Amino acid sequence: MTLPAFTPAQKPATAVIRGVLWMSLAACLLGLVSLLAREAARFLPPFEVAFFRNLAQLLLMLPWLILVGWRAVKTQRPWAHVRRSLFGIAAMLTWFSVVTMMPIAEATALSFSAPLFTTAGAALFFRETVGFRRWAATLVGFAGVLIILRPGFHDIETAQLLALMAAVFIAGAMLSNKSLARTESPNAMVLWMGLFMTMFSFPPAVMVWVWPEATIAWFWIGGLGVVATGAHLAINRAFASADASLVAPFGFVQIPFIALVGFWAYGEMPDLWTWIGAGIIVASGVYIGQREARRAQTLAVPSG
Repeated sequence: MTLPAFTPAQKPATAVIRGVLWMSLAACLLGLVSLLAREAARFLPPFEVAFFRNLAQLLLMLPWLILVGWRAVKTQRPWAHVRRSLFGIAAMLTWFSVVTMMPIAEATALSFSAPLFTTAGAALFFRETVGFRRWAATLVGFAGVLIILRPGFHDIETAQLLALMAAVFIAGAMLSNKSLARTESPNAMVLWMGLFMTMFSFPPAVMVWVWPEATIAWFWIGGLGVVATGAHLAINRAFASADASLVAPFGFVQIPFIALVGFWAYGEMPDLWTWIGAGIIVASGVYIGQREARRAQTLAVPSG
């Protein structure tokens, strides 16, 4: 697989390395989010964990908002932010439930099918032209999902289906991000996401509300908010440092990282089929990302 054309004049080597390091850091932080969510869910229902995670992110963004003022985040597309946040909260509520029900590494591998659903969604709902190679890579990626699930060899668990459902919601959020990124700044997107997702996660949290009896629960909740916010900021830094097609593949560092964390914290070891399926999903996702980057570069070249 070859990378898109790249010249030092466009992005210095140091900037590319910086982008790769930021994305690798973001991947590890996102892995820790799953661990912290599972630990917090020992004391609180997953829906309540999601609310506190969003509230923490919003509070962490307030000092920046005070510094730059509302004008910096003014938007003409509030409903687009609402749509993105609805997908985001659906993904989060589902995901925080999933990590309490199945091994974290297997759940993470299934969640990386999101780019496959994104490709299908772009073609079906946004009328985006998807060539034969991207469709083929998408089908190969779904074959990787089937290898992990192995239908016919054992019963598919509810948690596995929920992990795939979370991937569908993540894909919806990714498609919404794609649209918003044309007009909105990254920091504005994170702030509006935090605001709306805090609002949307409050009603389901109230329905199952309990006050944690153990003080350590607040440590997990606070850590979850800090780490999740750091992950989003690291992703923004990565994409600001280097081309997305170069840094995005390093997001898959999350799979081996969370496998190590899951083994260390819970003694969970993915089986061979999970590793094979995850490898196929990752390869398909990287290929689709490269094809999309090339397509974007082609469209950006002015004619005549």
